[in-house]
Amino acid sequence: MDDYTWEKTIQRRRIRRRRQALLILVLLILALGAFFGWHSYAEKRTPEYALEQAAIAVQKKDADSFRHYVNLDLVTSRGYDDLTADLLSYDTTLTAVNKAAYEKFYITVKPQLTSGTQDTILRRVSSGEWSLPEGTDILKGRQLGIDYERFLARSQMRNTSLVGIGKVTRDGTAATAEIEVRDDWTGTSFTLEAAMEQATDGHWQVTYLKNYRDYLDTIAPLINKDIADYIDATKPIIDDANETFAHQRATFAALNKTKDGSLGTRQRERIADFLEDDVIPALKKRQAALDEIDVPNGAGYLAQQRRLSTETTVSAWQHYIKGLREDRPSEYDTAETLLKQELAIDLRIDDIIKHTAVSKNIPNLP
Repeated sequence: MDDYTWEKTIQRRRIRRRRQALLILVLLILALGAFFGWHSYAEKRTPEYALEQAAIAVQKKDADSFRHYVNLDLVTSRGYDDLTADLLSYDTTLTAVNKAAYEKFYITVKPQLTSGTQDTILRRVSSGEWSLPEGTDILKGRQLGIDYERFLARSQMRNTSLVGIGKVTRDGTAATAEIEVRDDWTGTSFTLEAAMEQATDGHWQVTYLKNYRDYLDTIAPLINKDIADYIDATKPIIDDANETFAHQRATFAALNKTKDGSLGTRQRERIADFLEDDVIPALKKRQAALDEIDVPNGAGYLAQQRRLSTETTVSAWQHYIKGLREDRPSEYDTAETLLKQELAIDLRIDDIIKHTAVSKNIPNLP
């Protein structure tokens, strides 16, 4: 074989080896791509991935993604049953007949409350803030015969923070995930057990909380104890203020007496002066005294509602005063709206105090 032929042979071998090396590299890349693609595909079909994505959805305010990984229909339905059963179990004053009536009522309004709660949760995910129903929503106020604000507070949702995800146990298309949470009001740590199921398309969803009622039973007595202590500490302030307010109501009624149902200019001025010089300062004085009291962690909600009641009442009277002095019907309308809101808040406060008094393991308050 001459030199020229030899060189050609060597060159062809080199080209063949390079092609083989390139083919191996391509096959390796394809194999790695298939492996990682399969790995990514498989990873997305794990309970852990679903929990991670649900948490990310909250951070990114992605309500659609959150709903993809959390079956809100089942979560709210099971959660509602646990919560309402817990509410009834804590009221030791209920007779068998009354308890049965309440159970029937909660069954009747369940569709509206669970649907509304889903909307509330999704608004929280989308906005990052908890907000109550507005406009013509049936859950606004007490249209449904229940104070939804109070209902939401007793669910503990708004004061529960996610700490981390613990062990996940998988059994076929079902799984149980440990979710570490903390009650922000009392600082109590708890491990929720989230039931999960695999959907037909392969992704996983949280379906309900297995021990949600246990969580309520752990937190509720702690909150009740703090509320009871707070009520006891503030009782002298409330009693003193109530005595003052009783006298002021009598004075207000006397100032509003008329012969023909209409208030004269001078009479309106006297009423406005009384509200401005006596009623509003008395409200602010009571609130200032309440603000001086150390509020136990679990009583923060009650203290907040009392403060809101004071602020709403003061604002209502300020609009009423403006209406009196300027003879403006629109100011009377605003005052009336605010006073209705204040009444709803005061009913809520009374409900909290009553609930605390009759709750199990908490002595009746004086």
